[in-house]
Amino acid sequence: MLQYLKIIYKQLRLTESTMNKSKLTNIIFNALEPKLTASAHCDIPCGIYNPIAAEIAAETVTKMMNLIADLADTSSKESLNSIARYIDIKEKNAEIVKHEIRIIWGDYFKPPHLEKYPDLHEKTWNIMKTASSCRVGINIDDATKLQSQVADFAKIFWDSKK
Repeated sequence: MLQYLKIIYKQLRLTESTMNKSKLTNIIFNALEPKLTASAHCDIPCGIYNPIAAEIAAETVTKMMNLIADLADTSSKESLNSIARYIDIKEKNAEIVKHEIRIIWGDYFKPPHLEKYPDLHEKTWNIMKTASSCRVGINIDDATKLQSQVADFAKIFWDSKK
């Protein structure tokens, strides 16, 4: 902050005779404007966790892979457009799976949960790896595996709430 004030002071001294109020205001706002922004996974105080977004995203990955596999003619512009859209949606949803699982795993689960579910870290790691495989490939077996892994994770999550 002191650095910004020094810059403003120097600019004021150099141009005080030619500077109007709007230029001065712009200099001050530019100097004080945050250069970084913060973000969070939610807009409300934490404590509200639900794996449903990951489950829907995993189902979407499977659906997109099935749609890709079902395309008979891949030479038309329409088919190429559909493939591009399906791949984009598949990749985005695989990333949503990773994001949602990572939040629950990192923010919700605590050491007592790990005592009850000692393989939770490995299950989470496997979801991450399978979701990455789904992002870069079109193997329907990976998508089916991802859905199963996410369902298992969701079952653990809901069981931990009892």
